[in-house]
Amino acid sequence: MSQKLENAKNLYLEGIKDGNMDVVDQYSGDRYTQHSTGVADGAQGFKDFFKGFLERTKDRDIRVIRTIEDGNFVFVHVYQDIDNGAAKWITTDMFDTDENDKLVEHWDVIAAYQEPEKNIGGTDQILGDYEIKDLDKTQENKALVRSFITEVFQNGKHDKIADYISTEEYINRNPNVPNGIDTVKHFLTTQDFNYDFIFKVLGQGNHVVTYSKATFNGTELAVFDIFRIENGKIVEHWDNMEPIPPREEWANTGKF
Repeated sequence: MSQKLENAKNLYLEGIKDGNMDVVDQYSGDRYTQHSTGVADGAQGFKDFFKGFLERTKDRDIRVIRTIEDGNFVFVHVYQDIDNGAAKWITTDMFDTDENDKLVEHWDVIAAYQEPEKNIGGTDQILGDYEIKDLDKTQENKALVRSFITEVFQNGKHDKIADYISTEEYINRNPNVPNGIDTVKHFLTTQDFNYDFIFKVLGQGNHVVTYSKATFNGTELAVFDIFRIENGKIVEHWDNMEPIPPREEWANTGKF
């Protein structure tokens, strides 16, 4: 594990899970630009926000499920069970790092976790295959995913779906969309959903992460998507979506 990834994981596990705010200074850089809209910039902004959270919560089961590293950037996919089921969340976080591997900028999306039996496809929103391989195909897979979102979602070329998604296996971990390529076609043709822009694409071997702004039925969303690719086709997908609050509620410059 790289030092930058270890810093990101430890900020979660030591800082938030264990409640030790002293580690924030240890793992963050000279600046810490924040895009979680309720949190002010800087290490102190992080501490001030979580002070109340730590006082309100006593049991924090936080697990880092999967990670991606790409250049200076790291991504963590996290499951949180707060106070023995009082709240369950999926958090997706992206960090930029400096030359010393310290965390200097942060973007996130937080959404409620649903138990698999409540999901249309019966799949778990966060579990699934996690083996980083095919490192030599990182750039190829990043290009595939960017093209998929641009061509199919933004440009509406729904007849191209099979160029990107496997027709043999497609596991969809969105709680409202079943497995299989046909369900993606149905979603695209019946729902008012579009990606406004892709902000960042990260990749490591057979896994690609995108962070984007999207619109669903008129609501602006910040969206993380995670794709697993095998033999040049997308075979598994996770996502996490969060409505973007009104500008007057931001404590920083916003989600992007």
